[in-house]
Parts: sequence; structure tokens; C-alpha cells
Amino acid sequence: MGKKSSLPVTRWVFPYENRTLVEEISKEFGILPEIAQILVNRGIRDTDAAKRYLSPSLRDLHSPFLMKDMGKGARRVIRALHNNEKITIFGDYDADGITATVILLKFLHNVTSNVDYYIPDRIEEGYGLNKKAIDRIKYTGTSLIITVDCGISDTENVEYAKSKGMDVIILDHHEIPPKVPKALAVINPNQRDCSFAFRYLTGVGVAFNFLIALRALMRQEGFWGRFTYPNLKEYLDLVALGTLGDIAPLIDENRIMTKIGLDLITEDSRVGIKALKEVSGLANQVIDANKATFCLIPRINAAGRVGSPQDAVRLLLTEDLEEAREIARRLETYNRKRQTLERAILQDILKEIEQDFDLEGRRFLVFSSKNWHPGVIGVVASRLVDRYRRPVMLISLQDGIGRGSGRSVNDFNIYESLRECDHLLLSYGGHQLAAGICIREEDIENFSRTLEEIVGKRLGEGNFIRCTHIDAHCELSNLSHELLSQVALLAPYGNQNPEPVFYSRNVSVLFSSVVGNNHLRMRVVGSGITCNSIWYSMGHLAGYIKNVSSDIAFTPQINFWNGMSEIQLKMLDMAIQENISL
Repeated sequence: MGKKSSLPVTRWVFPYENRTLVEEISKEFGILPEIAQILVNRGIRDTDAAKRYLSPSLRDLHSPFLMKDMGKGARRVIRALHNNEKITIFGDYDADGITATVILLKFLHNVTSNVDYYIPDRIEEGYGLNKKAIDRIKYTGTSLIITVDCGISDTENVEYAKSKGMDVIILDHHEIPPKVPKALAVINPNQRDCSFAFRYLTGVGVAFNFLIALRALMRQEGFWGRFTYPNLKEYLDLVALGTLGDIAPLIDENRIMTKIGLDLITEDSRVGIKALKEVSGLANQVIDANKATFCLIPRINAAGRVGSPQDAVRLLLTEDLEEAREIARRLETYNRKRQTLERAILQDILKEIEQDFDLEGRRFLVFSSKNWHPGVIGVVASRLVDRYRRPVMLISLQDGIGRGSGRSVNDFNIYESLRECDHLLLSYGGHQLAAGICIREEDIENFSRTLEEIVGKRLGEGNFIRCTHIDAHCELSNLSHELLSQVALLAPYGNQNPEPVFYSRNVSVLFSSVVGNNHLRMRVVGSGITCNSIWYSMGHLAGYIKNVSSDIAFTPQINFWNGMSEIQLKMLDMAIQENISL
């Protein structure tokens, strides 16, 4: 008899099986049972839902007027247009906020020249509205501020803007704080009394819905007799970048908008993104969610992290290709600087962990330093989450005040944990997987202890265990190009719509080698079929997999090499058979 252990330690989660539904979906759409099973795993419970999933359409978007305050906010913008009032878009400095800012600007530029934008400096001003920015905006003659991807936590500053004679419309998606700002309109699908059916929009997703509502009301007002009726579909490339950049769940509206948007990015429909693709080495390539997430979006974010977010806005607004290429090269410089800073911070933390940090006794990692650039600590926190499988908060200190960026694992809501630390924080905001804080330096130690206690209450004696979610069983002999072509129907992949994971039993490793940056390349055999496979960042496991039989979890993919193509396995996990005597 034997037992199974996996490398690294994980828990395999197998799908709920509904054979009747799988057969019904498979027959209705002419797809393989394995694909139908994956749809069921994604929450599909009938053929209508399967049709919407397999053929995403803008017709399936929900009515934006179901969102609380949507009509009120849109009508206030129309009044500003009638009166030729100055409107300022106040956006966040990340990809979500930048793309939301750009789509509002592009839309309003169709009907008025009296519109401007303001994105705060991450270092000097920090996140969200601030009084100095409000004073500057008021000085320009603005009477209406529209916040995008921020504002929901800015109660005091919204009141300050109102005291200066300016109305504020909040377009945000972050968690709702105990006290909601008394803005003219607060448009956020997370509000409890909001009847909008989908609560996982990003900032740019909320802004896009706002434009749908605004365009409709402007049509009723007769605006489009004087101006060109805008095609909002043309904005979806920007919506896709903002949605992927915020790691939003790729379900429902997010999946529809992202899928269409990625096609627009591939078509080079916007010169700024075309230039960004060129500096990223992606010219003339099909852009999927992975390429957008790891190549395009970091360069947009780099502008807000270590450079000027205005550069990213100008890149996405320009119609001049040569200007776009010049700006894209500037973003590439920012991105290289970001990477250098990140590597240095990561090495600092890894060194601290190796020397005198009780990693085993900690389930929420908190680190702080006066030497860290606050613009990049969020990315480093994400890397530490991936490495140690527990939530992380990194804090950059300056003059006794710390600005922190936190990231979490899927099964721990970091924003809810910060709510319980409210008494120790100067400010905080965010959502389940990512959050930011402002804290006094002397409170950090107590803050760290409190977070440990919160994790203890929620987990008891347990720990965060990485789970491998299995979609379907598939022996290597059943892998085919037909299967992979149908798997492609499930894209784009991301949060809550991951790449499908198959498993095969009794697979042996014929030989292996370490390639690239610690990647494990293997030739495996199972059910009489041999395949090449790659296991990223797992070269250190080479010594554990010799002469063993195992069950493997993998995602099949097409590998193109020297004009040839073959099916390759992207390895995710192995459960190794260990023969033991009882």
C-alpha cells in the first residue's frame, strides 16, 4: 500500500461532478466532455449560462442604471456640459485609474474642451483626494470633480471640495468604509443598497458603465445631433488593461469586456498601445491576458510608481504614432528602474528572513524600512505572497510615517483584517486581495502583532495551504489539438477564471534538466504517450522526481519552436507514489 505526497505541499481539490449537466452542455454545443466539465466548474448551471460564457457579448452587460446614483451622476455631468462648466477627472496612478481617466477624457473631449484631469503624485501626495490638489483644481475654475478608482474613503476631502464650491461624483470599486463620503453621487457597486447585479467591477469598469449611462441620457437630451455619436466598444482595449491590472475576477462583465478588449489590442487599434507593444517585444503578436498582464501593464504602472503617471495618460490619449513611441520608450526606462528597485527590496527582505526571522511562527508577514521606494513595495509584496503563501504588508518609512502596500492570498480578506486594526492606522483602503495603509512608525510592531492574532482567530491552528484546483481527468493519450482548440474558448484567463488544470495518473519522468531561470524541463510518459513538459521556477525539485511514478496536474499548451508545434504540458503539481511498509 502507498501514500501520496506532493511537491511542494499542496492540497488537490477535485471538481463537483454533475454528469447529466456535463452531457447536456457537451451535446448542446458540440464540445468535448472535458470542456463541458470545466464550464460546470466555473459555475455554469444551464445551457443559457454556457452560451453567454462561450460567446461573450456586449448585449449581456447589465443596465448601468441599476447602479446606485448612476442617473444622478450622469445628469450632473449633462448639466455641466449645458452650462460649459469646467470638469476635472481625478484618477488614481495605477493602470486601473489611468485607463479610467483616459476613457472619461476621450468621451468628454467629443463634446467639450472644458475638461481636464489630475493624477496625484504617489510620493508627494499619496492615494486619493487631498486638500492641496483640491485647491489646485479649484484654481483652474473647476466646478465638478469626478473621481475614478478612488474617492470612497475620502470623506473629509470630499467635504473640503464641497466647501470650495465644487460638486464631487465618486466612481470607485473599493470596499465601502464605515462612513461614506457625502458626495453628489457615489457610484460603487459594492454599496449594500446598490441593485447592480455584478459587484466585482474595477475602477475602469465602473467608469465604462458610467459612460454607457451618460451616452444614453445625452441621446435623450439631443446631444448627438450636434456631435459624433461615440462607439464605446472602441474603449474596451483600455478597459481590458485596467481590469487585468487590478487582478479583478474575470467573470461576468469583466470577462466580456476583457475578451473584446484583448482583440482590439491585438488589432493595434490604438497607437499608444501599439507603441507599448513594440517596446515590450510584442509587435504584431496576438495579445492574451498573460502578455497584457506581464508585459504591457507593468510599463503603464511603472509611470505611476517611479516616474510620471501623466506620461501614461498622454501615451493612451495621443493619436500620433511617433509621439507614442517616444513616450513608450520613456515608460520602458521607468519599468527598468522599477525592476532594479524591486530586486533590491526583495533581496533585503530575503536576507532578513534567512538571518533572524521566525518564518515558521508567522502567518502574516510585515516588514518596514526607511530605504524602500514606496512606489514598488506592492509588487514586491505580491512576489512574497507567491513565495511564502501568506499575506504580506510592506511599509516604506519617511519622517516617522509609514506608507504600506499589502497583498493577500485568495482565502484571506486583507481589507477586512485592516478594519480590525483601524485604531492603529491613520488611513487604509483597498479590497480583498490588495490594500494600502498609512501608519505611524511607532505603531508598526503592535500592528504586526494584531494581524497575527487576526489570522490566528480565522485559521485556528491551521496554516495557509496552497490548493491545486483540478478541472478534469485527462490521460496523456487523450491530449489532442482538438482539445486545445476548445480549451481556447475558455480564455481570457485570470482571477476566478484560471487556465484549466487537468490531471493524469501513473506518469513517469524519463529525464529532466534545469533550464533558464530555475525552470524544470521534463520528458514524461503515461498511457503509452510521451510528452515534453515545463515546470516554471521548480528546478530545485529535479532531485526528487527521478525514478518515481506520480499523478500530475498540468495545463496543456501548444509550444512553437523552429516553425514546428507540439503539445507541451505546463506542470503545476506532482503527487508522488511512495511505497512504504505498514
